[in-house]
Amino acid sequence: MAASLMIKLSPAQTAFKMTHSFVTISSRQFLGFFPETQLKNGFRSAGLCHASLLSREDKSELLAGVDKLHAEDVSRILEKARKAVDRWEVTHSNFLPPPLLGDALTAVHRLSDVGVAISGGYSQAERCRLSIGHKEAIDAGVAEGGAAGFPGAVAALSVSGNFMFDAASHGDFLGAVLGTGIAREKVGDIILQGEKGAQILVDPELVNFLETSLIQVRSIAVQTTAIPLTALQVKPPRVDTFRSVEASLRVDALASAGFRMSRSKLADMISGGDVRVNWKEVTKNGLCLKTGDVVSVSGKGRIEVGEITMTKKGRYAVELTRFL
Repeated sequence: MAASLMIKLSPAQTAFKMTHSFVTISSRQFLGFFPETQLKNGFRSAGLCHASLLSREDKSELLAGVDKLHAEDVSRILEKARKAVDRWEVTHSNFLPPPLLGDALTAVHRLSDVGVAISGGYSQAERCRLSIGHKEAIDAGVAEGGAAGFPGAVAALSVSGNFMFDAASHGDFLGAVLGTGIAREKVGDIILQGEKGAQILVDPELVNFLETSLIQVRSIAVQTTAIPLTALQVKPPRVDTFRSVEASLRVDALASAGFRMSRSKLADMISGGDVRVNWKEVTKNGLCLKTGDVVSVSGKGRIEVGEITMTKKGRYAVELTRFL
């Protein structure tokens, strides 16, 4: 008779089990249930989630297609995911810019039984954290947090002062925050409020520190206070939507139409590394675009490719939305 296997649950696992009527376990998740399972490093698993069993080959597979510049950061996020699921916890990454966020999402989604949510504080947030944990825990949190992301992942601050005669820019507020010693990756979006100041999304752990340390932006004295995410005042972006008929869907063709510049000028900007598609640098003029792609050009903003239809003459009628 096979020996019975006893697994002692941690307090976190016990609490999770008590609040959930059932837990779905895939055959890949708990490899230790099978005595014949032998890990590549020579040790047998005993109730470890599949995400914790990442060999060098596993990481290579998970990082397939990830920008080399992001590989180290994404690897750290995968490790956080492994630990979070092992411990039945929810963890959060740093605030990530869009290109890194996209690569991290791609890699994490390849893990079995791992849930992930994008937490930026509001639906249009550009810099966001990834909230990672067991799928059921993440789904429950997202249902509660809604467009803001996982509850408790992001906090908001109001930085108020009299900026009527000395308007401050995004860079001024960011510089003031970083001047307190906080790392850039702990700060999310900064929402300018004109002469009133700004609202800033941050790691919740830094709220108390910033309330006492962020007291000046440039030459203006400010008061920094925590506010609920529901108090964020986000203006809808100004956009210009129009249609253009083009012979091809190449990035140089659609971007030149979207930004109303010559194709030769756009080609020069591509060569100079100033053009990105879905926040990844473009190196070839001939890259073809599709519906949903976002093209950004340094100093010009960004456009989004909408509906694409064919004309009777075999050309492409493309809906373009430029964010002003």
